[in-house]
Amino acid sequence: MSRVSALDMPDVPKGQLPPHLELQRTRTENIQYSGAYASMGVDNSLRLDQFCKNFRVEVVRLTEDEMEFDMIGIDPSIANAFRRILISEVPTMAIEKVLIANNTSVIQDEVLAHRLGLIPIKVDPRKFEYLSENDTPNEKNTIVFKLHAQCKRGQPRLTVKSDELKWLPNGSEFPVATETPGADPTTRVKTYTSFSQSQDSVPHFSNNPIVPKHPDIIISKLGPGQEIELEAHAVKGMGKTHAKWSPVSTAWYRMLPEVILLEEVKDEKAEQLVKKCPVNVFDIEDVGKAGKKRATVARPRACTLCRECIRGEDWEKRVALRRVKDHFIYRVDRADLDRLSSRSSFFRRRSSICSSLPCLRMRRRKKKEEAEKEKEIVP
Repeated sequence: MSRVSALDMPDVPKGQLPPHLELQRTRTENIQYSGAYASMGVDNSLRLDQFCKNFRVEVVRLTEDEMEFDMIGIDPSIANAFRRILISEVPTMAIEKVLIANNTSVIQDEVLAHRLGLIPIKVDPRKFEYLSENDTPNEKNTIVFKLHAQCKRGQPRLTVKSDELKWLPNGSEFPVATETPGADPTTRVKTYTSFSQSQDSVPHFSNNPIVPKHPDIIISKLGPGQEIELEAHAVKGMGKTHAKWSPVSTAWYRMLPEVILLEEVKDEKAEQLVKKCPVNVFDIEDVGKAGKKRATVARPRACTLCRECIRGEDWEKRVALRRVKDHFIYRVDRADLDRLSSRSSFFRRRSSICSSLPCLRMRRRKKKEEAEKEKEIVP
């Protein structure tokens, strides 16, 4: 083989990477250093203009029980920030205060209150305000439910479910205990809320009464002679305060898998490859009229990167498994998906993250300038 001088070798084109380095940057190696390809004229840093241009959200599936969507053009750190926002920073309504008048069931008061707090409520939290310690519960910040269930003697055991929670649009019905029993009976009895108007008079709630999301959640089971009578007050909150305000039961993401056939896999090898995959990523198509078969990648999104397809002799030369670093598949399981499907608080928080990026860049630039000044001062 003849030797070639380094001076006679072709120059590397500026502003673009060779195919193997571009594949390394976008698929395999997690190279975060901004100046990794500076010698070739390629900026590897996270830039605001590129982020706003490339970032997009695509809803893939939205059902009654789950939601799946793609986030494209983001860094893994930002992808994880969205996951944490989903879990802990989307406001919802949940039962916070429980006033128990009578509880003779086998469940303690504290456990009963905890179970009530975890029941999701079918209501738009944007219609309510936050309740602070100094605020009075009113129709704008509190939802009141009552529960009165009794199992009479001689009757079979009674199962109390979430459909027994009845909405009180006029507020609390429990009177506040006073120290002056001889008060004027004509005056209005003071309760634990102060509603100036009924909540069902609001057009939004007149057509959509406030009820638990699921009517069949078991709260307790009562034996003969047992009774539960209580009021439950729901307020607005976030999951970072307590898990009962989290709108999702689970929220997780993964990088988009990429399955590449490096060479044609035909006939018996194709059938063998289809059988090797446990999630049916591959399929077989007919080629020509001779009855030949060829393997194709039919469902790459279903790949779990279990590596079963590349186990065995020479299969790594036929199949390549990769992951796209800036394409994330999110899966959200139900707690109350109605709070997310309306593109409310979660999707609006994208703009807040985008707006915070320039501040981060300015801080980094300022730190860099201060470090350079310190170097100049040191002799």
